[in-house]
Order: sequence, then C-alpha cells, then structure tokens
Amino acid sequence: MKETRKNYSKEFKEKAVELANVRENVQEISRELGIGADLIYRWRREMGNDPSLAFGGKGKKQLTEEQKELARLKKELADVKMERDILKKAVSIFSVSDRKSMDS
Repeated sequence: MKETRKNYSKEFKEKAVELANVRENVQEISRELGIGADLIYRWRREMGNDPSLAFGGKGKKQLTEEQKELARLKKELADVKMERDILKKAVSIFSVSDRKSMDS
C-alpha cells in the first residue's frame, strides 16, 4: 500500500526551525513534533539560505529573478547547441553524398 506524504504548513516549519535553533537538541524536538530529525535539518538549511524563498511548497524551489533568468539562458544555450550539432551532422551527410555523386 502506498504511503501518503504529510504536508506541513510554512508556519509549522518555521516554528520547528525556531525551536531547533533555540533548544539545539534536534532529536528531542523531532520526537516531540512527530517528525524526522532530517526534516528539521533540511528546513533549517532552507531557512538559512534565504528565508524569504524557503518553503515554497509542492516540492518546487522558489527562485529569485536572477536564478530564473539564469535557468532560462541555460536552457536556451542547450537548445542552440543541439541545433548547431544537428546542422553540423546534416552538412557532413550532404557533403559526403555530394562527393559520391561527383565521383560517379
């Protein structure tokens, strides 16, 4: 049987991280809250990176405008490289077939 994932609110996560920062005994806090200590460590790390972007929801990372632009540019570069490689192969195929027709 498939186990369903528990969803925790942003407020719950923030309070858990706050408790972990104050009391520093993550194992004890995790037992009290009924969650794994690894979750608290991950939530603490997310809050430490950029609290305004932490806990965006649905497993998707929240990105700053610069990060979004960087991701878009990386995708565009990958697409252009793929198009270039396809054109190179096409040129080499046609140049080989042109040589064969000239030799005949």
